[in-house]
Amino acid sequence: MKALHRAPMLALLAVTSCGIPATGVVEAGGPASGALPLTPVYFVENGRLAALPRHTGRPGDPTDALRLLIAGPLAGERGTDSTDGYTTELPLLPTAMAPPSAAVDVSGGSPSDPSGAAGSATDTPTVTVAGNVMTIRLPAGMAGLSDLGVRQLVCTATAAYRLTRPSTGALTVAVTGGGHLVRMSDARCPSR
Repeated sequence: MKALHRAPMLALLAVTSCGIPATGVVEAGGPASGALPLTPVYFVENGRLAALPRHTGRPGDPTDALRLLIAGPLAGERGTDSTDGYTTELPLLPTAMAPPSAAVDVSGGSPSDPSGAAGSATDTPTVTVAGNVMTIRLPAGMAGLSDLGVRQLVCTATAAYRLTRPSTGALTVAVTGGGHLVRMSDARCPSR
């Protein structure tokens, strides 16, 4: 029976005494990286919201996700006269294709604008989050959105936010500006 107890110890000695010197931590480049998570962007298909995956440089940033939404469906995703496809209830704004900037972060401010008011002169919505309340501030060019258009904004922004905060509870979203003042829960959003 004693021989059985010695077997693991002998195996450990054999492995550790193979002539390889012990070393500490070896620095070998940056942190491991892989594919960035895809951000769900909600478009309209047959009168209902449908999420399409998009790459963004800042996963988890609702403002970047809204820029992708406002750019509209990609050419191959849009319907033609003979096929159904994805559409949007949002106006395509001239600056929607501008590259993402660090104007506003989800904590309500940035180093260049701690008040969180940056981006108000742009044609894209800005997003701030305080606790479980997300505020989407629309530019003047987005007046008169339909309920489905507002839901596109809410679902896209909250889905992006949850990419890096999956345990976040229900969010209440206030959509303001552009003649809107809507409050709704993201519970109305379809699952991806």
